[in-house]
Amino acid sequence: MSLSDPLFLAVGLLLTTALAWAMITAARRRQRALAGAGIAAPGRTGLGGSWLAIGGLVVLAIAVAGPSASVPVTHAAGTVIMDMDVSGSMGATDVAPSRLAAEQKAALSFIKAQPSSVDIGVIAFEQGGLTAALPSSDHTAAASAVSHLKVGGGTSLGAAIIAALSTITRTTISVRTGGPVPNIGYWPSATIVMFSDGQDEGEGTDAATAVAVAEKAGVHIDTVGVGTPAGTTVDVDGYHLFTALDPDTLTAIAQATGGSYHPASTASQLDGIASGLDLRLTVAREPLPLAGAFTILALILLAAGGVHAILRTGRVI
Repeated sequence: MSLSDPLFLAVGLLLTTALAWAMITAARRRQRALAGAGIAAPGRTGLGGSWLAIGGLVVLAIAVAGPSASVPVTHAAGTVIMDMDVSGSMGATDVAPSRLAAEQKAALSFIKAQPSSVDIGVIAFEQGGLTAALPSSDHTAAASAVSHLKVGGGTSLGAAIIAALSTITRTTISVRTGGPVPNIGYWPSATIVMFSDGQDEGEGTDAATAVAVAEKAGVHIDTVGVGTPAGTTVDVDGYHLFTALDPDTLTAIAQATGGSYHPASTASQLDGIASGLDLRLTVAREPLPLAGAFTILALILLAAGGVHAILRTGRVI
């Protein structure tokens, strides 16, 4: 237990001690006088109720000093990077009104559901990754970035993951395919939430290498599938291209980092999944004020002392 104003406790205890001493001295004088007159037996001071009142004053002094206890509190905290796929395939309409629109609606719902203790950043990725909003507890910036996303370009899941890790660590991460996995530190309170159809053109850093970096850094990747396995065609630069959800790739990415894959084939399912994603919980110790409890105990002791005095003397005053 800690005190916010220990000086108040010291002053309260001094005053209570002085009051107790004066009360004991007066009671002893009165008892000697009564004993000398043969009215009362020596040694009986009759201070039972008074001691209850003194105890109440001591407890009240503690209450005034602002006591608090440090208790563990579990809550969602840390950093979340939302990896948003804006490649050409996200213009497909197998998820109404389009994959991108459904993805944006789900992401905005997810942002709204997060407490201020969670810093949220946004990465828009196609061939590479562009930081649309740096991680911040001000979630309006993340929501604005998501709302302004546009479709264009190809897809590189590996580059998207590396861009998210660079944003988490605030350093540029260089990864060479086939080379050693770099040590970027340990970030167990960071999570990447990747919204994508899972299609990967594999240019730049391959997904497996990027996932290995995230796994070594303790960063979980939760993937949200946007699209349908049946797929559809989409117009990209005048060409009709077939595109379909690739759940296997997204599942492998999530499982390798301890995250989860969340499939969805409709906008409503995406909305429900995104708002219900479980972030890792952290435990922090927070102060629990105890002044109220001590005040109630002090009042009980003072009242008990008053009742005892009334019963002993038969007088209210």
